[in-house]
Amino acid sequence: MSVNLTLLTVMGALYACGIYLLLERSLTRVLLGLMLLANATNLLILATGGYAGLAPLFDKDTAAGDYNDPLPQALILTSIVISFAVTAFMLGIIYRTWVLARQDEIQDDAEDRRVAETPSFDAEDDSVIPVETSEFPLATVMSGDRPVRADKAASEEQPGSLNVDPSPEGGGE
Repeated sequence: MSVNLTLLTVMGALYACGIYLLLERSLTRVLLGLMLLANATNLLILATGGYAGLAPLFDKDTAAGDYNDPLPQALILTSIVISFAVTAFMLGIIYRTWVLARQDEIQDDAEDRRVAETPSFDAEDDSVIPVETSEFPLATVMSGDRPVRADKAASEEQPGSLNVDPSPEGGGE
């Protein structure tokens, strides 16, 4: 299978322009970027579909390998429908933004700046959780038939714990 260099160049240019426009702060440019990305994806699916063959109409005299694969066409049609829905949604957002604020640029608000300046460490969420979280800690806890101090009870089932008797269970050797 040979690849059409012109088709790949156009597809690459559409992807590059689409990504560039998608990173802008203007909603209209974001919409144009999404549309360019959708069209570049359609070209990518078309290029991966291979050479054009015969129409997929059955004939006893035609070999199976001579037919055209309808799957890329179905994928492109699905991509067109999805990109149309995303375009309609974005147009609704752009219209609503224009009605409310009379501007197309998305500005940073105070909350965005506050979140960007907040350190990633949160003392409450990232602190070590104590073993005993009750407001009314117990002095001793019964472990089987013997009492164990409450602060040692959590380490009772940890591997290598000193509270565990290493002798085999059942009293046998």
